[in-house]
Amino acid sequence: MGVTDPAGPVMDRDEVDRALARLGAEHEAIETSLLALQDHAGRRLLEGAELTGVTRERWTAAEASITLLWAYFDAYTGALRLARDIRARRRWSSREDLVELTELLRGESVTVADSAAATANAPTLHGTARLSHTFSLVTLVERMNELYASSLDMVVASDAVWSALPARIDLLAAELQRTRRLAHSVGVRPGEHPAGDDLEHITRTLTNLREQVVSDPLAFWVPAQGSSAPGGGRPDTTVYDREARALEDVRREIDAVLTVRQDAEQRLVKLRDVLSRADRTLAEARTARGEVLAKIAATEVPVVSGPPTVLQEQLATAAEYRRHAQWHRLSPLLESLEQKAEDELLRARESLTEVTAPLAVRAELRGRLDAYKAKVARHGLAEDPFLVERYDAARRMLWSAPCDLRVAEQAVLRYQHAAAELLGAPRVPQQGGPEDRRGEQGS
Repeated sequence: MGVTDPAGPVMDRDEVDRALARLGAEHEAIETSLLALQDHAGRRLLEGAELTGVTRERWTAAEASITLLWAYFDAYTGALRLARDIRARRRWSSREDLVELTELLRGESVTVADSAAATANAPTLHGTARLSHTFSLVTLVERMNELYASSLDMVVASDAVWSALPARIDLLAAELQRTRRLAHSVGVRPGEHPAGDDLEHITRTLTNLREQVVSDPLAFWVPAQGSSAPGGGRPDTTVYDREARALEDVRREIDAVLTVRQDAEQRLVKLRDVLSRADRTLAEARTARGEVLAKIAATEVPVVSGPPTVLQEQLATAAEYRRHAQWHRLSPLLESLEQKAEDELLRARESLTEVTAPLAVRAELRGRLDAYKAKVARHGLAEDPFLVERYDAARRMLWSAPCDLRVAEQAVLRYQHAAAELLGAPRVPQQGGPEDRRGEQGS
């Protein structure tokens, strides 16, 4: 019987004792694990929570698995107790005892009656319709390990999400409330400022997120790739992280508005000063244009535009915002005005430079003429009639109004050439008119 029995050859007493010791150790370990699972904080939370979605589905299966686990464990305990009783009958077990023990320890000798609910929901028993199952002790341990691992994975994952996300959401929500109060104090409100609308959106999102995390934690669980250990993975904080970044952006914007509140008057004074300087520069350019038109002939002088009234209107609006403490509106307006005012001052300066360019050319020709006269005087040729004639002709053109710059430049060149010939120096190369020279300077 021992040779042909499915349990294999009959075990001797030493093999039986070793098997009982191993099974006893396994029984103790399984019992410890089941009790730890029973007392796990995550399991207690799952039992009392109103679950939805994937978490409700998996918890229904896990509850059935845990029920089945205890049924299997009770059957395992009963089989182990029976084996120990048989071994304890005699110090030296008879062959009949050894045959019975071999069948019990190695054969499919453990029958477990399955409850209808557990059988229907347990993930490892889908598709079965029998009211009982027969296992060997080894197979029963394997089945218990499978059920335990799947149940623990679900419990640990849920507990990890509940431990991580709700507390962080609550902290962020508290920070959100502080930011909302601060925003309200500077006039940042929904419907009036984009940051106010953002705060409303973040509030709704965090409220919904917390409700979903509490009712369906497994929807926010990312299993670890390639990991088979129970609870391998991490909470999915994508939505939380996105809203935290959005709140930080709003907070920076509120800080900018607060900064505006603190230094608005100083910035408005500086703006008025920049625009005033631009106006004075344009006025100077208009005066200079009249002077150029009176003193310089045959020259195109650009028209000088007046000060832009729109900037003055916007400056008045900014001052109005400050008086009524509308800081959220003042902040972007000040930033825009500061840039426009600097651009306006630059434009005024460029206009003045363009208008006075002919006067600068005349001044440069006058300086060159006097420099050559001084050079000639150092060489004792100041009274040379030819040079005096050329000098007087050029000077009359440069100091008369209106002055033809092109003709005056030619006269200066003629004086230079005459002086160079008398001094034995190389002739000054012929140059273009004032307009050509200005083009060369700008190139």
